[in-house]
Amino acid sequence: MRILRAADYRVMPWKNGGGTTTEIAVSPDGAGLDDFDWRVSMARVETGGPFSSFAGIDRTLSVLEGDGVVLDIAGEPPARLTSASAPLAFPGDVPTSAALIGGPITDLNIMTRRGRMAHEVERRPFSEEIRIALRVDVTLVFAVGAGATLFTEDGASLGPLDTLIVDQDGPELRLQPKGQGLLFVIRLHRLAANINGCCQT
Repeated sequence: MRILRAADYRVMPWKNGGGTTTEIAVSPDGAGLDDFDWRVSMARVETGGPFSSFAGIDRTLSVLEGDGVVLDIAGEPPARLTSASAPLAFPGDVPTSAALIGGPITDLNIMTRRGRMAHEVERRPFSEEIRIALRVDVTLVFAVGAGATLFTEDGASLGPLDTLIVDQDGPELRLQPKGQGLLFVIRLHRLAANINGCCQT
């Protein structure tokens, strides 16, 4: 179990050079944009425009702050995404563009390399004790709006925008909120290769 502090996150340019992203966690450690297995980041989006293309990547987007965004994903009907919306999953290698509904937004972005990893993202209102099952390879808990106290021997805590990482399955997590907020629970599954070199869950 590790806690990543918001003050220690790494800021780096977008792949298309159109802005900056705050990298929360990446695997393997130190991986770049072309060789990660999974990556969790935040971005401040000041203007609309095309998304960077990530070959072989599946991604999920959530709005954390701002009025929201309308996504045009490979000719699908426009998808309106606000801070009250459920996380939106889509392929990272299809043409995608964004139009801001109002002013700038901050988003949360989860990406996994297709064939190696898969992910699920759950947005959970957080005003009372929450229990989170640990049944996957990696679980991340990202706190928004308020911190949390963990029911552990040392009483560890999360501040706003801190992230808890648990790298194995095991007993459930119990968290108590420090005010009113949200938790994003990110579950990462490693895919097992079969004898033909393909991948299956």
